[in-house]
Amino acid sequence: MSTTLNAKELTLVYDSGTSEGRKALAYAYTLAPKVNKQDVSEVSLSTTFVRQVLKQLNLRPKDLLNRAHPYYQEHLRGRDLDGEGWLQVLTHNPGLLKAPIALQGDKAVLCEPASLINTINEAQRKAS
Repeated sequence: MSTTLNAKELTLVYDSGTSEGRKALAYAYTLAPKVNKQDVSEVSLSTTFVRQVLKQLNLRPKDLLNRAHPYYQEHLRGRDLDGEGWLQVLTHNPGLLKAPIALQGDKAVLCEPASLINTINEAQRKAS
């Protein structure tokens, strides 16, 4: 995944295997004619890209993890990792992402629920 984002293009990091991911994708197509789809079931996320997303969201890697996910419960619950450790968990297990993430220009939105993707355009207009 490239870390250079086109300011005109909406990038969506999502899991097509989840209903929230599919909803976010449907919303994305109502907002932008071109959607850069990054389906975590098909692509891997680089640590550089995830760092950029975290910075834009002002979150820590652990904040993006679905703690109810069976893999998290079995392998990660109760573990005390540093930020870099959680970053590695997220990049190696992108299916643990708790919600889709929409990016456009220097704006990012954690789409929890999926309809929050609509706020990306509001954030873009305010920045312009």
